[in-house]
Amino acid sequence: MTHTAPQFDPGHRVTGTAFTPTRESIRAFCEASLDFNPLHLDDEYMQGSFGKTRFDGIIMHGMNNFGVITKMLTDWVYPLGGMQRRLETRWKQPVKPGDTITPTAVVTGRRDTEGGRWVMLDVEVRNQREEVVATGEAMVEFPFAA
Repeated sequence: MTHTAPQFDPGHRVTGTAFTPTRESIRAFCEASLDFNPLHLDDEYMQGSFGKTRFDGIIMHGMNNFGVITKMLTDWVYPLGGMQRRLETRWKQPVKPGDTITPTAVVTGRRDTEGGRWVMLDVEVRNQREEVVATGEAMVEFPFAA
């Protein structure tokens, strides 16, 4: 029996859709996630100092970075018959209303198993100033067609 799955070599690059959070989209995420932390809602609260950190205004939920990465992976693998299996991320710096963030991924390896081809990726989200706002690792699977 011949198994088939897309072949992606290390170095293959995937770019996702840019996202520009607004005060309204941040508020909508508060509503959807039930996370009403003043970090995301209260500019006056955010004028204060958080130890060595100062934000000077509300910031987007870090999980929105997770969402733009997931959208990128799904947009890439789903049309090819694949699925996202794992995603781990780390937030590096805040995203503010009006920033534009873009996710990317680079294939770092692949492994065939009895059931399919697993592809490992390094993921990253950068803002419009090319600053890294999130990093992580992901795995996607392309099941073998019988």
